[in-house]
Amino acid sequence: MPDSPITERFSDFITLERAGRLVTVTYDRGDGLNALSVQGMTELRDVARALADDDTSSAIVLTGAAVFSAGADLKDPDRKDRGEMTLLEQRSALKLGPDMCQAWADLEQVTVAAIEGFCIGGGLALVAACDHRICADTAYFRLPEVPLGMNMSWRSVPRLVALMGPSRAKQLIMLGRKLTAQTALDWGLVDEMTPPGKALSTATDLARDYAALPPIALRMTKQAIDTAAQPLAHATSYMDRDQFLLTSQSHDQAEAIRAFLEKRTPDFAGD
Repeated sequence: MPDSPITERFSDFITLERAGRLVTVTYDRGDGLNALSVQGMTELRDVARALADDDTSSAIVLTGAAVFSAGADLKDPDRKDRGEMTLLEQRSALKLGPDMCQAWADLEQVTVAAIEGFCIGGGLALVAACDHRICADTAYFRLPEVPLGMNMSWRSVPRLVALMGPSRAKQLIMLGRKLTAQTALDWGLVDEMTPPGKALSTATDLARDYAALPPIALRMTKQAIDTAAQPLAHATSYMDRDQFLLTSQSHDQAEAIRAFLEKRTPDFAGD
């Protein structure tokens, strides 16, 4: 008989459900958007760090309530105005996103992201840090950063290249177009597509198969595969935070935001 699940509240936005060696992490801001606020990213980072020390689990499902995530919360009151911060403070503030993703990438347990609705920007960077991605056929993915004058950071570029190859990764990352669930499946971004409302159950079935394996062999084999797949990941992404800080202070980035808000074509000057 399967273990009866035990649900616990980890933090304001995160609940954990435990069933034997399987843990389900649900991110829910209660607004139907699940944007990544400073608090939300802190909680997602901290739950991964807490689970890193959990020897009782072998597989983890990560999901969002209703939708996965709309990406960065640009209206978050906890985001300080850039003009109030020194350059060093700005650089330190930009650690949270990559630290969140890295905490999930570093987990020895096998991680499976269950995606309904939209998965945008930082939300996509987060699921790329997981081992598997299961999405509903109505889900979609988008990275708006480059069209808005910023580079894609959070150490996500090598992860996406490893999943999709360089040609498709360039289209996803650089063009900023919406990627449908079917295209995401065809391109290798997701492992499986389900009917709406079934992503979590399908992800749970996959995670349960991993949870049934011998824990030590499972963890060591995951580490070996990840190391083989992305041996240059750190070398190719260690500066993306500083690149983001540079691009976010360019005139082109400010022009991109103005044009987006004014619903017009931006006029980029290369500075």
